[in-house]
Amino acid sequence: MSELGPAEPWAVRETALSGDALSTSALRHTESIFALANGHIGLRGNLDEGPCGMPGTFLNSLHERRDLEYPEAGYGFPERTETVVDAPNGKPIVLTVDDERFDLRTGTVRRHERCLDLRAGTLHRDVEWVSESGAAIRVRSTRVVSFPFPAVAAIRYEVEALDRPVRIRIESDLIANEEQPDQRDDPRASATLHSPLRLLSHSPDVLLHRTRRSGIEVASAVAHAGPPVFTSSEPDRIRAVVSTTLAPGEPLRLEKFLAYAWGVQTPVDIALAARDEAVRWGFDELLARQREYLDEFWETADVELDGDPEVQQGVRFGLFHVLQAGAQAGPHPIAAKGLTGNGYDGHVLWDTETFVLPVLTYTHPACVGLALRWRHATLGAARERARELRLAGAAYPWRTISGAECSGYWPAGTAALHVNADIAAAVLRYVAASGDEEFLREAGAEILVETARLWCRVTHADDEGVHHIDGVTGPDEYTALVDDNVFTNLMAQHNLLGAASVAERLGIAGVTAEEIGAWRAAARRLFVPYAPRRGVHEQHSGFTRLQEWDFDATKDDDYPLMLNFPYLDLYRRQVVKQADLVLAMMLRGDAFTPEEKRRNFVYYEARTVRDSSLSAPAQAVLAAETGHLRLAYDYLAEAALLDLRSGGEASGDGLHIAACAGVWIALVQGFGGLRDHGGRLSFAPRLPSCLPRLSFCLRWRDSRLRVTVTGGEVTYAVTGADLTFEHYGSPVTVAGGDTVTIPLDPVEELRAPPSPRPPERRG
Repeated sequence: MSELGPAEPWAVRETALSGDALSTSALRHTESIFALANGHIGLRGNLDEGPCGMPGTFLNSLHERRDLEYPEAGYGFPERTETVVDAPNGKPIVLTVDDERFDLRTGTVRRHERCLDLRAGTLHRDVEWVSESGAAIRVRSTRVVSFPFPAVAAIRYEVEALDRPVRIRIESDLIANEEQPDQRDDPRASATLHSPLRLLSHSPDVLLHRTRRSGIEVASAVAHAGPPVFTSSEPDRIRAVVSTTLAPGEPLRLEKFLAYAWGVQTPVDIALAARDEAVRWGFDELLARQREYLDEFWETADVELDGDPEVQQGVRFGLFHVLQAGAQAGPHPIAAKGLTGNGYDGHVLWDTETFVLPVLTYTHPACVGLALRWRHATLGAARERARELRLAGAAYPWRTISGAECSGYWPAGTAALHVNADIAAAVLRYVAASGDEEFLREAGAEILVETARLWCRVTHADDEGVHHIDGVTGPDEYTALVDDNVFTNLMAQHNLLGAASVAERLGIAGVTAEEIGAWRAAARRLFVPYAPRRGVHEQHSGFTRLQEWDFDATKDDDYPLMLNFPYLDLYRRQVVKQADLVLAMMLRGDAFTPEEKRRNFVYYEARTVRDSSLSAPAQAVLAAETGHLRLAYDYLAEAALLDLRSGGEASGDGLHIAACAGVWIALVQGFGGLRDHGGRLSFAPRLPSCLPRLSFCLRWRDSRLRVTVTGGEVTYAVTGADLTFEHYGSPVTVAGGDTVTIPLDPVEELRAPPSPRPPERRG
């Protein structure tokens, strides 16, 4: 397998290739880890010359439509789905050394190293190779996908002869419609699209294609700098060729500049203009601007912790990939895999608003405003879907690229109404933290109003006036089509009250006082099921009466359960795929008492199997809040190392971007104790004995707050405007430029409660 070197604070380094490191599974894994993106363009970390596990150049929202087929169709089933398209790929290089093709599977590899630099935002590779005929060369390449120039990616490729003259030939390609490998049999994998792009024109500068069914035009422009090259084009390929003889110690450097434009008028003109600008700036200036952008990001986003280099690396790796997924060149979605792979067909799910946007709200809020403006731009499709389902307001999709519902799995796709409240919560959180009233007036308020109207239609009152929401699926997909899912009800309540407050304050046209009153009444009367004999809240009405799952009879290779058991078995038992009620306690902690949280956490810990990467971060937060600090740290480590340690099957089709964000959540909300109920900041920090120090920063309106927690005290340092927040429930005001240090409240560190699949013990 590929060997990742010892954990480094600001890099992920592959130090060698050995054994089956060039197998398809191993390559797919490292290609995801070493992916570069800027929220607009994504390049998988394929080796320059191959072999390749899964090619991938992804452009945000470039997709193709596919028909959905059902053995037995039903009313309201989506007729089409969408799959992300592999765009023309400018990474491939064919290198020939004395008429022998450079290939890591032949000859002798003396040295091979790749480094993802989290501060520079680059992928660097350094290889020494000896051909079968004895020619020794060194190959170095550097890639950048530019944050400041979002239409641009660039590659510097260098070849050096080591100990004798060699003839070198480099063929640098831009290729469309590459052959795609068949995907694994897993519902999380993407469909395989063959030749999805139809050629419209080609020249030595630019390829122009259109997707066959979705009709999106995409222009891909390329230019080379360095030695003179011979450039030719043919359908689906532009090739630049350079041939020379190198003396020992003599390097050959070729720089490739790529630019893309899609979904716009005159894409060829736009792509060529972006490419020409990049050429004028030059490769070194692109690197310098990239570093400046990331320096500014890390100034606020960085999280420092002492005592665990692997988790330190994992949190920065996660934040880097969250930025790569979320950085915006315009209103765009943030897919579950970002732009690192085609898993989930490139779809956006509720993960974005629940895990990714909270992190960006406090670290890079400009991304959030644009991501939510994309949700607003798809509001028409959400209204149409609501009408189709005979609902009111807007019904946002469970899975989508363009805004249309793309999931044919209706127990989740149609019934996961909580996604509407998740989006509304993201709007309310962003506005509270940023103070972006312009966004609220132009987009956010309309989202809140239309989602509130949905909840008023789906709630109903019983004979005693208590309101219920029936037949929904919450975050836990192992319990579907249930009544009064606590997460859904509490998030709907938050949505209704938030919409009422905003509509009343802004005086929105078409929203009457009677409607606002109805929202508030429904929110006040929403039912939250509780099992008094068990002393816990029920994940949904009747959950605690279901049959228990036989964990003793469940083997390790039976997980994930959804791939080995019928859903009928899962739906009828007390087994939880991912934190559901626990997630409700994290997001709506104001709706539970501390004692209720403690009892609920222990009960659901014994029934949660974490067949979802979204589970561990929420469990870490509640474990920390309820005093199970060592368990919380184990969950933190699980999230931090998920993609870095996992095999190709887990992350081969892209990284788990929400889990990447979840590492920040586990640290800052778990051990930092950050909460923002009611638009107010509060902290209740607590550290396990294995974590001597934690420091993080966040933005709140015109202030920047640095929080540093040690074993006995916490220091709050504010720059910018004065800031007021709560510390263990007591108000604290820190003036801009000042620092306040306060003792920590003592916390008893509790033993971990029973779990069917406890996380790996850390240390």
